[in-house]
Amino acid sequence: MNTRGLRSQLKDSVPVTGFCPHGSYGVQDTLRSGFSSVKNEILPSHPLELSEKNFQVNQEKMNFATVRNIQGLHAPLKLQMEYRAARQIQRLPFLQSSNLALDTLRNSDESIGFEDILNDPYQSELMGEPHMMTEYQLGLL
Repeated sequence: MNTRGLRSQLKDSVPVTGFCPHGSYGVQDTLRSGFSSVKNEILPSHPLELSEKNFQVNQEKMNFATVRNIQGLHAPLKLQMEYRAARQIQRLPFLQSSNLALDTLRNSDESIGFEDILNDPYQSELMGEPHMMTEYQLGLL
């Protein structure tokens, strides 16, 4: 029996922890990533859908260009630093963060939009064990 060939076949079939797309055994980790949806994996069905997904990014770019033309180079750099600092303020991983500081900087705290009414974080199906989610975010698991 050729043990060298068998050993190389076994070595190639062992899953590597960091490279598996779903979990350590090839199964989706529903606790951390939520339920899978086929809708999220298909291409956009309408040309405007992609534009709507990138609306906030495009609006920020346009605002930064306008501020740069009016006030100079330092103004958009200062705003970007403030945005970055406001994005880093988060609650624990198992609690939803309101991002109030970021909404105030974007001047969207006084407007009511579609996501404010129909995207209530307390009605989401993604909730897990607090200790496990915190350890996962810190990289301890």
